[in-house]
Amino acid sequence: MGVDHARSAKIIIDLRTLVETAPPGLAAFGEFGLDYDRLHYCSKEVQLHSFAVQLTLAASLSPQLPLFLHSRAAHDDFVRLLKDAFGPRLERLVRGGIVHSFTGTVEEMRELMDLGLYIGMNGCSFKTAENCAVVREINLSHLMLETDGPWCEVRPTHEGWKYLVEAAKTKENVGTKTSVLRNSAEATLEATPAPTPAPAQGKKQGKKNQKKEPEIPARFKVVKKEKWEEGAMVKGRNEPCTIERIATIVAGIKGVSVEEVCEAAWANSVKVFGLDG
Repeated sequence: MGVDHARSAKIIIDLRTLVETAPPGLAAFGEFGLDYDRLHYCSKEVQLHSFAVQLTLAASLSPQLPLFLHSRAAHDDFVRLLKDAFGPRLERLVRGGIVHSFTGTVEEMRELMDLGLYIGMNGCSFKTAENCAVVREINLSHLMLETDGPWCEVRPTHEGWKYLVEAAKTKENVGTKTSVLRNSAEATLEATPAPTPAPAQGKKQGKKNQKKEPEIPARFKVVKKEKWEEGAMVKGRNEPCTIERIATIVAGIKGVSVEEVCEAAWANSVKVFGLDG
């Protein structure tokens, strides 16, 4: 029905009160932004109005909060409104911002980095070869890692999945070689070969009854939500612990170590969110 200015003004007043009276620990302002792939939920007119007044509020806060931002298929309007609120180089954006779940082009990503923004990666950022080409060009100094749980997990249909498979095979090969070397060192030659075990009695197990080993071994137990227990993931839900997969894929795409990716992303998180106290 279009923008309701009276209702919008009331919402912004309530939002300011919420932010200014929040207890210690408020980390960022957001998630908010533009999403032109979801116009059936909210029109372009309402999105542009809402984003603009929310940015005005964020810019007026003292002290400022870092921004947690969303931009999908709306890059030009997204950047324009940010500049309107924080200056041509976002020079008034004191605490910086993260454009999360990034799926835009290389050119768009570079413009965001040039403005000092950070680029958030999750499973949705690895769907296609084009997405992975963007990841390859992100400077580690502007990288953030996220899961966007309970959504945006990495799926076998994603282009980035192959980097998890490669990492799992490398780990398996290293483990196999280590085991072989250990067994060789401890082994002794037997003059008489060990007897061949007798074949097991009964029906041979059919192939359809054999459980297929997953390409990527699960690191955490998975249970149905009705049977939740501490230390287990919920079936069908992307949990924060899967962030290690995001780091592994980024490392594989960029050809660097997982440790290097994690150290860079953590340093960026500490800087933006003030995690150093």
